[in-house]
Amino acid sequence: MIRMLRWAVYLIAVLAMNFPVIVTLVTSFKSARELSTNPGLTVLQPTLENYAAVLGQTDRFNIYGYLLNSVAAAMIATLVAILLALPAAYAIARSDAGKKLLLPMVINQRAVPLIIFAIPLYMMYQWLGLLDTQLGLGLILAIVNIPLALVILVNAISEVPVDLDEAARMDGASTPQILWRVVRPVVRPALVTTFVFGFITAWNEFLFGLMLTTSRAVPMTVGASFFFAASGGGVQWGTASAVMILGALPPALLGMLMYRQISRSMTAGAVKG
Repeated sequence: MIRMLRWAVYLIAVLAMNFPVIVTLVTSFKSARELSTNPGLTVLQPTLENYAAVLGQTDRFNIYGYLLNSVAAAMIATLVAILLALPAAYAIARSDAGKKLLLPMVINQRAVPLIIFAIPLYMMYQWLGLLDTQLGLGLILAIVNIPLALVILVNAISEVPVDLDEAARMDGASTPQILWRVVRPVVRPALVTTFVFGFITAWNEFLFGLMLTTSRAVPMTVGASFFFAASGGGVQWGTASAVMILGALPPALLGMLMYRQISRSMTAGAVKG
């Protein structure tokens, strides 16, 4: 009885949390005619015409270009954030001042609303020629990712015994060598977790994509909004739902593929005693 009640609570929680996704998925398989007569969660006549309309439209709105821009920007944002955060996290984890002063300062900066940086950032990008480029979008998203990357990596590196550092240093290893050859392999699950969370965060970013791109580097989050009234005459809900499902697939698949790595990192820690 208790087990059945537990599963019932679990199913209710899953349905409640994923209800918007379920509604969007169901809507994407309905024609415009069925949507006007059957707005519920049942699909009487499933159709792929909404997906065909989205995937086949390359003249005005190119979903393939939007997906490519998002992948490029998210990869740049994630890799740059990890490359910068890993040595910084090592320095913070091995320093009391870093944990008490530097880490809180960086995290608090992330709490500031991003819209505050809109005007100076736009002017700086215009001067540097980074507007409407994948590189420019990826670099600003890397800054967005750094606080999260630091939190994850500092916690992971803090669990690595200092004795490993001292033993490697006695063997003649330098600090960069210790970080790369000793610490990095141990915190690999945390690096995977940082990559997944950073990629998803960068993929879902809308503000900077809207502000810093116009045509060549438009990401999927911004490009998806173009399909809402692509055919005129109000919102095309079936088409809009299809493009939202397609845009959500890459980060969802990445999260599912890397679930075990994330779970191992979050529950087991970097080192087992």
